[in-house]
Amino acid sequence: ISPWNFPLAIFSGQILAAIGAGNCVIAKPAEQTSLIAARAVTLMHQAGIPKSVIQLLPGAGASVGGTLTADPRIAGVCFTGSTITAQHINRNMARHLAPDAPLIAETGGLNAMIVDSSALPEQVVRDVLASSFQSAGQRCSALRMLYIQKDVAERLLEMLFGAMDELHVGDPWLLATDVGPVIDQAARDKIENHCRAMSEKGRLLKQVKIPAEGMFVAPTVIKLNGIEELEEEIFGPVLHVATFEADEIDQVVDAINDKGFGLTFGIHTRIDTRVEQIVKRIKVGNIYVNRNQIGAVVGSQPFGGEGLSGTGPKAGGPAYVQRLRKTQTLSLEAESVADIDSKQLQILINTVGQQQWPVLDNPAAAITALIEVLKIDFQLGLDSGIHELPGPTGETNSLSINPRGLILCLGPSKNAALSQALSALAQGNSVVIVAPGINQALTEFNKRQLPVVGIEGQLTPQVLSQVNGYNAVLSQAETTLLKQYRQALADREGVLLPLITETDAPERLVIERHLCIDTTAAGGNASLIATGS
Repeated sequence: ISPWNFPLAIFSGQILAAIGAGNCVIAKPAEQTSLIAARAVTLMHQAGIPKSVIQLLPGAGASVGGTLTADPRIAGVCFTGSTITAQHINRNMARHLAPDAPLIAETGGLNAMIVDSSALPEQVVRDVLASSFQSAGQRCSALRMLYIQKDVAERLLEMLFGAMDELHVGDPWLLATDVGPVIDQAARDKIENHCRAMSEKGRLLKQVKIPAEGMFVAPTVIKLNGIEELEEEIFGPVLHVATFEADEIDQVVDAINDKGFGLTFGIHTRIDTRVEQIVKRIKVGNIYVNRNQIGAVVGSQPFGGEGLSGTGPKAGGPAYVQRLRKTQTLSLEAESVADIDSKQLQILINTVGQQQWPVLDNPAAAITALIEVLKIDFQLGLDSGIHELPGPTGETNSLSINPRGLILCLGPSKNAALSQALSALAQGNSVVIVAPGINQALTEFNKRQLPVVGIEGQLTPQVLSQVNGYNAVLSQAETTLLKQYRQALADREGVLLPLITETDAPERLVIERHLCIDTTAAGGNASLIATGS
């Protein structure tokens, strides 16, 4: 189920990844771009892909999309679009599809950029223009929220407004055009209503003239106190701006994280330690340093977000095609043990989150020793963490593998739960175990100061919708119980939390983050310059 922006690239990428994994595909394009999709599928058939392997099914999302995602013959869904629609699809799948049917959802973001006083203003203006207004702001990755250090804000905005005056809004067929139209009248009305409401509040800083006729929206800059005032993504050429003091960078990053979206993020600075400080703190899928934050390049910048911005894995990343293949699973019957209620589980989750766990010198050794003591058949495979990717000269690209966070391991058997916990620990996660007969094992985990707590018993499905603070659920229960778990997870508001049923899929227990640095744009390291003086 593909979007109207990038109506050929995203549409084709989803289809060919699924076919490459050995599947057949029903392709439902956005209704606004059905003609491009029809042409693409025709070319696929001409290229030799059988018609029985790829079929086009255009139509409205509410009718066609809703019917497709409720059909139990569908084995999985790839979707790019809004967070709200992804939640609807997830609930539909949970009710009607197999509990292990994958949903790969790439959704929107409140993408921010931070500019400090050391940044080169000409580069900032160039990259803000591209990130905010190229494609009329109709990119998932487009810059929505710009934070400028107060010391340089007035001068930088003056330069930005001057550059905006040079933008040509018009027919996208013309080479002279910088900003084209928005997709349709509904999109135009929504964007203009937002700008009008902000203007009435005295927040409008700049607006560019547009042609009298056509589906055009004026490139606009709006003043906010911070990202917390943005209630939703405005999918058009609208940039929101706030300022900050030099010692408030950590608070700015925390405010961005608190919104829950995590697609793209930009930094402009010439201080290397500041880049390191922010990169460690920010929770987004694609981070760009001293360049624009749009136009992820295939092979160099795998694309996709986390939190409210997507489920992963990243498009173009090493785990994407694998997610569209079946892997080994078990189906174990649950023992008759005591039910654990939501209050008990929330206490366990809070315990893990609030406790300061020691940083182990050699976590692999601790886990290996634990495997021997527990006599669990488990193969330890720690990920290397950071992978360097190819890219043009003057640019570094790296993909880092990060823990998901806190994993609920629900067995249902003792051995299954312990194997799940070891898998989660091996990828750097913390763990809450709910399963029978685990008390002795919990003692062994605690001896080694590993971030694991647990309780003997079993979890009733509805509890998953009543507690907070966890990031994924691992279970190899029988199908009926798994289906109930998935429905409980889908009933939650907010982030789409995964139910992981595979027995050996470490890629499901991590999130991917990409870092792109334009090493030619920094103009020298300002920290070294300051030291030299």
